[in-house]
Amino acid sequence: MALEQAANIFKTLGHEGRLLILCLLAQGPKSVGELEGMLDARQSAVSQQLARLRIEGLVTARRDGKAIHYSLKDPRIGELLICYARIFGSADETRDR
Repeated sequence: MALEQAANIFKTLGHEGRLLILCLLAQGPKSVGELEGMLDARQSAVSQQLARLRIEGLVTARRDGKAIHYSLKDPRIGELLICYARIFGSADETRDR
């Protein structure tokens, strides 16, 4: 089961948009609107990727009035992203290459 779970996580991380969202959420909870601005992406695209991340169990959502704030569900994902940054550089550096 652990191997299958790891494979699903890496498959999910294989999408640039989802990887960037997770890197941003590793810095702390963010609303859809905040992510939209940080990624310079449409709300619908951000919401679609967040839905996928939620289905995969990587993020959790908390409603605050009209806003929904997302955060990493499991701190081990943050650790995985730290390893990613050590190998490939920060998400911003990698995105600019």
